[in-house]
Amino acid sequence: MARLYVLLFLAQIVLAVCALISCLSAEEGQIRALPRIAWVLIILFFPLVGSIAWFVAGREPSSGARKPWPTGGAADRRRRPLAPDDDPEFLRSVQERSQQEDQELFRRWEEDLRRREDDLRHRDGDPPREGDRPEV
Repeated sequence: MARLYVLLFLAQIVLAVCALISCLSAEEGQIRALPRIAWVLIILFFPLVGSIAWFVAGREPSSGARKPWPTGGAADRRRRPLAPDDDPEFLRSVQERSQQEDQELFRRWEEDLRRREDDLRHRDGDPPREGDRPEV
């Protein structure tokens, strides 16, 4: 039975500390009914009742508390911007751009290889290959 009393006492202390922190950090426009010093004294002298009274009647509900939680439905997903790695259109455009860049790089490498092979043949005096056309 003593453990239960200790647990309830600790819960009361935690509640009072949270109420004091909330009261002291609230802006002037958020405090209702009484001045801040009165709420602090009520919380200190009557920790359980004062703390509950502060959370119920002493402070204005914050504007964020009135907003509903997002449901995560299809409508929310359409309105919310997607991260680039989650956007299928962006991923598709990156893949297409990468393929185009790879093809262009491959084409330049082939041209460079043909040019180097032709330069080596001209130095060595080898006749051009059958499929080669002379450049004009």
